[in-house]
Parts: sequence; C-alpha cells; structure tokens
Amino acid sequence: MKTKLDASEKAIERSAASYRPVPPKDRKRIEAILTRSKKSRNINIRISELTLAELKKLARREGLPYQTLVSSILHKYVTNRLVDEEAVEKSLRFLRANE
Repeated sequence: MKTKLDASEKAIERSAASYRPVPPKDRKRIEAILTRSKKSRNINIRISELTLAELKKLARREGLPYQTLVSSILHKYVTNRLVDEEAVEKSLRFLRANE
C-alpha cells in the first residue's frame, strides 16, 4: 500500500537533496541554546487580586493555563515583542493622515 503525501510532506521530499549537515561547531552552539531555553525556574510574585482575575480571564479566553500566559507575556516583554495595540493603532492613524 502506497502512502499519500500531503503538500508539506512533498515539499520536504523535494528539498531533501539540498540538505546539508550542521557543522559540529554550530551544532554544539545550537544544542547549548536549546538546552538553556528548556530550563525553567519557579518564581513567586505578588500581584493584585484584580490583576490575577483579569489574567485568568484572558488565559481562559486564549485556552491557556494562566501561568503559561504570564510566562509568555514576560518572554515577549524581554524580547521586545510585546505589542501595545493602542500605540500601533495611533501610529497607523498618523501614517494614514500623512499620506
């Protein structure tokens, strides 16, 4: 019996010929980065009941445990990827007004 491949699997097969192994030096660096990113620590923080309730509400809406949401928010903040929607909308209005 022959297995049918979906589009993404076919793309992988087409690109297999261009595969090049990662040099050992780069592989060690990549593995070290992955190892560090997998480590986590527990922390204790004090936040208001209102803030916690809002976090839990947002987490339920997103289908996540609230601690995962908090961790995600902190990660986005420290990597400068946390977006202020109001600031983005304000910038877009400014750009459209000056076109």
